[in-house]
Amino acid sequence: MTTVERDLRVAIVENCIRMNANGINQGTSGNISARFGDRMLISPSAIPYDRMTPEMVASIRLDDRSGRWDGPLKPSTEWRMHQTLFQGRDDIHAIVHAHPTFCTVLAMARMPIPPCHYMIAAFGGNTIRCADYATFGTRKLADFALAAMDGRTACLLANHGMISVGTTLDEAMWRATELETIARQYHHSLQIGGPALLSEAEVGETIAAFSDYGNHAGDG
Repeated sequence: MTTVERDLRVAIVENCIRMNANGINQGTSGNISARFGDRMLISPSAIPYDRMTPEMVASIRLDDRSGRWDGPLKPSTEWRMHQTLFQGRDDIHAIVHAHPTFCTVLAMARMPIPPCHYMIAAFGGNTIRCADYATFGTRKLADFALAAMDGRTACLLANHGMISVGTTLDEAMWRATELETIARQYHHSLQIGGPALLSEAEVGETIAAFSDYGNHAGDG
């Protein structure tokens, strides 16, 4: 194992632990992956994150839809969704899938997030779409997720949770946190009559402004 691969495996484990510590996920329901050459490295299935080691992270060829893996433990049941996103989007190098409370509440109602806050622009457009429902772990769910992610860097999954992506694990995790924040704010705004929505032009201006700030844009 090269130093680069080991460092990436360590980062996957660290971000799994961070995901639960930050309240983005509960238990072992989430999963994280990273592109590594012509393979993906993905967290194993049903292992408590505080017991996970870098050696437990599974490795799967991106072009092998059979699911054969290298490693001592089977990969996350959502490996098809991760693989499909990597195959379909060359710009994706890291993926975070989790079940944060407010994202999941909206996903249960199958409600996309409209342009209620300027930070919606951090996800590539003026909405956060909600992918259609399919059974977890299936190729159908993977295809629905890929469609909902067209031109976007995150989406909700109907009656399930959310996905965020990035060029790095840090970026994908940052987006997961931002998405849950917007979902919580949108949910609360609905309790007082709903938000005033930004126009497509206003979101477009924010997207343009973000290009001057880098990926972790905002008021910093």
